[in-house]
Amino acid sequence: MKIVVIGGTGLIGSKLVTKLREHGHEAVAASPNTGVNTLTGEGLDEVLTDAAVVIDVSNSPSFERAAVMEFFETSTRNLLAAEAAAGVDHHVALSVVGTERMPDNGYFAAKIAQEQLIEKSGIPFSLVHATQFFEFVRGIADEATDGDQVRIAPVRFQPMAGEDVAEAIGRVAVGSPLNHRMEIAGPEQSRMDEFFRDALAAWGDPRTVVTDPHARYFGTEPGERTLVPADGASLGRIHYRDWLSQNATGK
Repeated sequence: MKIVVIGGTGLIGSKLVTKLREHGHEAVAASPNTGVNTLTGEGLDEVLTDAAVVIDVSNSPSFERAAVMEFFETSTRNLLAAEAAAGVDHHVALSVVGTERMPDNGYFAAKIAQEQLIEKSGIPFSLVHATQFFEFVRGIADEATDGDQVRIAPVRFQPMAGEDVAEAIGRVAVGSPLNHRMEIAGPEQSRMDEFFRDALAAWGDPRTVVTDPHARYFGTEPGERTLVPADGASLGRIHYRDWLSQNATGK
């Protein structure tokens, strides 16, 4: 089966392409690096020829509110139009757990807009909502840093390994379209402040984690369960401590 992975040279996309090829699929990595640009439409018609499935794991180069909205709306419109012309049978998109619970967050609002375009496209689809990736945990800590303190809200947190994200998306892609969303998350749920307190200790990071009920997550105060899935989510198998032992820098 020919499966085109938009964003196929990135963190999740590259893992996904490898896994799909290992299972005998013709997985094609599509990104500006390979001559495919969803913002301009360059290369889309060619790469989608004979494709049965398209997986979109691309991401905006800028998280500024207007820029991220422009990226996801323009990219998704171009991609869906090209898929309709090519007769693609299944559109799979990676999104984020909690998008609908943080509409004031510019990134989450853009992902909601992307999902609405997909749902209205008429192309059979599957939306995979994932929790935060282990690979981004340091970035979350840096964003929350004020001086030598990392201010974190005492809310629920359930991050997962990029490897598990790719595995879950691959399973969805080769199955029948869900025509709705599914949620995936890491195997362990904890309080976010406690997770980061343990993580910084494991990194040997001298910053102090401060529990702050009003701490913001990329500009927005999260609720108790904003960042975690509902019951019934598909859980990954890799625990953070095991992932960290294989990724000494925590990246």
